[in-house]
Formats: sequence, C-alpha cells, structure tokens
Amino acid sequence: MQRLVIQGGQKLSGTIKINGAKNSVVALLPAAILSDEETVIYNVPKITDVDVLKQIIELLNGKLVVEEDAIKIDSKNIQNTTIPEELSNKLRASYYFMGALLSKFKHVEIYFPGGCNFGARQIDYHLKGFEALGATITMEGSKFIIDAKELKGAEIALDFPSVGATINLMLASVKAEGQTTIYNAAKEPEIVNVASFLSNMGANIRGAGTSTIKITGVKKLGRAMVDVIPDRIEAGTYLIAGALLGENLTISNIIPEHLSSILGKLREMNVKYTQKVNEITISKCENLKATDIKTQVYPGYPTDLAQPICVLLAKANGTSHVIETIYEKRMGHVKYLQQMGANIEIEDNIETITGPCNFVGTNVEASDLRAGATLFLAALAAEGETSITNIQFILRGYENLVNKLSNVGANIHIEEIE
Repeated sequence: MQRLVIQGGQKLSGTIKINGAKNSVVALLPAAILSDEETVIYNVPKITDVDVLKQIIELLNGKLVVEEDAIKIDSKNIQNTTIPEELSNKLRASYYFMGALLSKFKHVEIYFPGGCNFGARQIDYHLKGFEALGATITMEGSKFIIDAKELKGAEIALDFPSVGATINLMLASVKAEGQTTIYNAAKEPEIVNVASFLSNMGANIRGAGTSTIKITGVKKLGRAMVDVIPDRIEAGTYLIAGALLGENLTISNIIPEHLSSILGKLREMNVKYTQKVNEITISKCENLKATDIKTQVYPGYPTDLAQPICVLLAKANGTSHVIETIYEKRMGHVKYLQQMGANIEIEDNIETITGPCNFVGTNVEASDLRAGATLFLAALAAEGETSITNIQFILRGYENLVNKLSNVGANIHIEEIE
C-alpha cells in the first residue's frame, strides 16, 4: 500500500504540462477495437485506467504496441470473449466495450462496470439505446448478456445528456444498418474526440458536439489515428492549485475554450491570470471572493471539478454554495476537509462553505478520484504535513502527479506503507 505525503505551504512556480484527457482515452481505447486494421492513439496519459483497458484489449486478442505517449492497436484478430468481473470492476469506462463489441460481433458478455462510487450511476440510458437498435439484454447475476441478430438505425432520445450513453450509442451504431439519430446527446469535448477517431476510421457521424448526432452505418472501419485532447479536468485542478499557491504558475498544453466554466468562476472569485493560445499563467489570490457553483453538463460547470474547487471556496471571504446536480453521492471529500479545518455543512446535495479557513495537515483518505484531488489541493495549502491513503484513486486520473508538483516547488512524495 502507498500513501501520498505533502508538506504544505510551498509556493508553486514554473510550468505544468497537461496530459491527454482521461475521459477521452478511456473511450478511445475501446473504440479502437471497431477497426478491422491498425489504429494509433497519440498523447495517451500514463494512468492506471489505461493499464486496465490495455489488459481488456489483450484479453480480446488485440495486439498492442506501446511507445512513449502512443499506443498502436491491431484489431484484425479481435475475438469476442467475456470480460470478467475482476477487470470490468476496476473502472466505469469498461462499459464502452458493450457498445464496441455489440457493434462488431452483435454479442457482448460483460460484468457490471466499476470505478469510483458516488451514486447509483445506472446505465439504463445505454441499455435502452441498445434495445432501440435491436438488441436484447439479459442478466445472469451481475453479468450483462447483450445480443442482436442485426442492428438497425433508430431514433434515440436520451432522458438526460449522459456522456457515457452518448459515446456508447455512437460505438454501437456506427455499423448498424441505416441511420441512427441521438437526441439530447451530451456535448462534451471528449465526445467530439471519439467521433473524430471513428470518422477517421471511416464512420459517418455528423453533429458531434451538438445535442443531435446522426450516424449512418458503414460496413467496414479501417486504419486511423487520433490525438487525445488535453485533459480539461487535470488543467482545472492545477489552475485551482495556482489560485491557492501560484507565483506565475503556467498550465500549458490546454484548450482554453474547454475551460470556460472554471475560468469564469475563478474570475468571479477575484483570481487573476493571463491567457495565451494554449497556456494560462496564474498566481495566488490574496482576497478571494465567495461564489456559488452548480454542476451542469457541458458547457456548464463540470461535476469533476466541483469537489476540487471546494478547497478554494474554503479560503474565500464569505459563504459559498456548491450544488451537485449530476451525482447524488459525491461528498466523500467533505469530512476530511472539515477535519483539516474547513467550515462546510451539507444538506442533500448542497454544500455550504464559509471561509476563510486555515487548513491544517493531518491523516486523510481518498474515497474517489476527484475527492483525492481535493485532498491533495488542501494538503498543498495546509500548514504542516498531510498523509493521504487510498491513492490508487488519485493515480487513476493524474499522470506523474508527484513529479509535476515537485518540479514547480511542492514538497510531495509517495511512501510505501504496510
């Protein structure tokens, strides 16, 4: 077992380069098996979720060649094998193999996906969409069996613009006969990234990035390459670190328009930064203003940054509110921030945060990926030493965390513990 140890209060100065987006690459890798030839994915982050997806592709007889930040996937001899619980349970995004294998083989057997626990996160939208395309779904315990004699295009209206369902239905429909239309589709940049990859293979997809996506089925998908877009959640996390402790801290390799919601909230809080084409330089704000945040689908404020910004809100003057509208159980960070000195109250899915507080280092535990990010931000800003356990959650989404923060002045390291 490992723990992350941080001595707080250090200024952060220099440059942090953002890696490829976790929320893109976890869909791009399953999408690759739809090709009948070789595909290449560039700017792949070195995170544990990628390691698990590589294992699943190899289980399916895909051939992988890993280079620096690229992965070549040879899908010519992909076989349709049951994806076991010990793999599917390690991350939520294993469910993208449902859409990919259904499209390729018209049959899938996979156990219920895992990942961070912050609510029911049911996959009903995915399953209803598969049924609309002609599939039947049965359950054997926690195993899904999805089968179709043929897949035919359909009109699918999502009750909620789910990112996962939108991507999964794109994967399932790219080889379906006729046209599929997804209404109320999610519009996140990661969806556009996946659609670009599929289009590069030869898929016929229009409207990705809007609320209506139209897919006309094709018979064959071939060679393609794609770059994983920069991770807007990683970038947002380090922007928050810069607002807490930065001294001309530069966050590079970003797409600023993907960060418009977090940048808007930083401006409301009186944080100053300068922006260039693909980088932002930010410094500590001495007079933070309270503000209210409500999580929304893109381009609204992202749920994945609702927990991390609580650290900044706790340092602001006045009372702030964070309203979580996407997931009903995403408050695993709160008790530990309280333990470190934050004044936070919870009612339903609303956090009331009154500041400013002085964070004090202590022993805490990451309950999920973004709660873990919240804790390392608080630890960076705290007086004294903080020890964070369950860091496997953090390593799911932040490549080279220790090196990146150490290189800009943080006192941070990983220790082995019994």
